[in-house]
Amino acid sequence: MGKRFFGTDGIRGLTNSAPMTAEVAMRVGMAAGTHFLRGSHKHRVVVGKDTRLSGYMLENAMVAGFTAVGMDVVQVGPMPTPAVALLTRSMRADLGVMISASHNPFHDNGIKLFGPDGFKLSDEDEHAIEALLESTPNLAKPNDIGRARRIEDARGRYIHAVKGSLPESVRLDGLKIVIDCANGAAYNSAPTALWELGAEVIAIGVEPNGRNINDQCGSTHPQLLRETVVASGADIGIALDGDADRLIVVDEHGTIVDGDQIMAALGLSWHGAGRLRGGGIVATIMSNLGLERRLQAEGLTLERTKVGDRYVLERMREGGFNVGGEQSGHMILIDHATTGDGTMAALQVLAAMIDSGKRASEFLKLFDPVPQLLKNVRYASGAKPLDADSVKAAIADGERDLAGSGRIVIRPSGTEPVIRVMAEGDNGDTVTAVVDRICEAVEKAAG
Repeated sequence: MGKRFFGTDGIRGLTNSAPMTAEVAMRVGMAAGTHFLRGSHKHRVVVGKDTRLSGYMLENAMVAGFTAVGMDVVQVGPMPTPAVALLTRSMRADLGVMISASHNPFHDNGIKLFGPDGFKLSDEDEHAIEALLESTPNLAKPNDIGRARRIEDARGRYIHAVKGSLPESVRLDGLKIVIDCANGAAYNSAPTALWELGAEVIAIGVEPNGRNINDQCGSTHPQLLRETVVASGADIGIALDGDADRLIVVDEHGTIVDGDQIMAALGLSWHGAGRLRGGGIVATIMSNLGLERRLQAEGLTLERTKVGDRYVLERMREGGFNVGGEQSGHMILIDHATTGDGTMAALQVLAAMIDSGKRASEFLKLFDPVPQLLKNVRYASGAKPLDADSVKAAIADGERDLAGSGRIVIRPSGTEPVIRVMAEGDNGDTVTAVVDRICEAVEKAAG
């Protein structure tokens, strides 16, 4: 059964358009609160947000929804998504909420939900909440309405936890680091953590105004980071996204290092230190074939899941893995966090790099990616271009062209109305031709 509101990473959309309206946010608060009213204790939800202008509106609406069904609300203000997950668990809350559209532009927003264990909700929980969204809420009696309060030390608690993921002997003295916080949720916490560990920090993307989150900065737009690293002679550059659950790195030459190379660096270094569990790492169907081959050369496996860090995490928990992530930069290090944490992953990269004695350009170049091309084709709401015979034929032709030397991944986005067409293989010209043919077929089928 499909879900009407929840996508691959919570609920997301254009602000003040369904489903991302104050009305729906309040209903989500009522429904999620009702679903987690279990037991006789006083129930509590932790609510955080990134720096989007619409965060104020949606936060207040959700607070109204939660208190209306009898839940107390703890508001932590602008905080990274992993901080909300961490605080949900450490404060013994019944539920955590992050109001963010991650790497999307400011005019979008979203709602991510965490259970009391700090992990993202299961499909079963999301289905149950959607069912409650369609029903009349069971409002609390006047004496049982919840209270709301803000805590002022949430940021410090998170910084302390992030630093605690490293041995006390690890310091960043002598490293010049450029950190791009995407004018998002980690604009204060990430530079502070690096500085407290001894690094010389050059911070960019740390002046949020409600409208500039992810705007030509952060993990999706690393050009300014590249320029700043090279111009300043920095040792490494770190880019986060709007809610700081993604990490992209730039080496000292300004070369972009994606999530696949980061996973390889951490996985192989942890393997060498006897810390890697599960016999490999977990990534999605989008990760490069070069990563898989590099791991296989070391006797390790690459297990693939559907796109979405929640699916990576589910497989990690099932198989006992402790390193996983996505090419886009979600790094899940389950020894330290219950969800992707860009700042914590960055510290682990820095610690491993220091231990190796290598520069970033050497430490973070573990394999040569095979040629890979991803294109997006937008389609009108309600259209189903992947059902067209012409598209199926184009995909079949492409699979024959890449047989034995590559693969094709076609999928609709879970956050916007686009079809993502990806192919990779040893011959770049063949990969380009395959992707172009499929995109052309999808465009015609989509009208």
